[in-house]
Amino acid sequence: MWLKIAVGILIPLLGTTLGAASVFFLKNDISDKLGRALSGFAGGVMMSASFFSLIMPALEQSKEYGKLSFLPLGIGFACGMLFLLFLDLLIPHVHLDRSEEGPKNGLKRTTKLFLAVTLHNLPEGMVVGIVFAGWLYGKTAITLAGATVLAIGIALQNFPEGAVVSMPMRAEGMPKSRTFLFGTLSGVIEPVGALMTMFAASFFLPIMPFLLTFAAGAMIYVVVEELVPEMASGQHNNSGTVCFALGFLIMMALDIVFG
Repeated sequence: MWLKIAVGILIPLLGTTLGAASVFFLKNDISDKLGRALSGFAGGVMMSASFFSLIMPALEQSKEYGKLSFLPLGIGFACGMLFLLFLDLLIPHVHLDRSEEGPKNGLKRTTKLFLAVTLHNLPEGMVVGIVFAGWLYGKTAITLAGATVLAIGIALQNFPEGAVVSMPMRAEGMPKSRTFLFGTLSGVIEPVGALMTMFAASFFLPIMPFLLTFAAGAMIYVVVEELVPEMASGQHNNSGTVCFALGFLIMMALDIVFG
């Protein structure tokens, strides 16, 4: 059982690592068109996962509240959004915009990118921890397959983030091995956050619908605040929108078939 959980919470880190490894195959930086496509696909995956893997199970568990079942869901969702907003204000942050150049607020662009991606990975690790805790304690509608599919979806979203960290560092002359290391390290906080959340979740099983929608709010915040602006940036192009739809449909199919 614990081996399955260990594999599950490491899957998102694998996505970040593979994205960071792109420094060995691509030249200097990701093109704007490819960046928009990757951001759109990641946004679609996360939006679909938020609904089918988090909000729907939370709704199923809240049926006992009758017509008031929207209360724990709404409160959890709002708290998840506010939590990410608070982190954005508290920690030095940068949007994943490759057009930004030069130092700002005393931090190099590459340093801010590293902090931004690491910041995003913390709540995503918490999402994985919440879902696997729901399966582990057997008091939710979540299955092992559904939790694993969600982890895979987050890993897909992490791929461009790993590249966003490593590629600009390589463009500034840093050796490929070091850029790969920094890209991978930006995702290490995910399994740590997942484990911490799992051990704490046993105390919060009665409010699992709240926790699930909290995770959904955090994920959708990332989509709206980061990925949607990124996929729409630069010269008008529909690739981001098309890839958003593709990511949503693929994640929806995976969740329905294996969830």
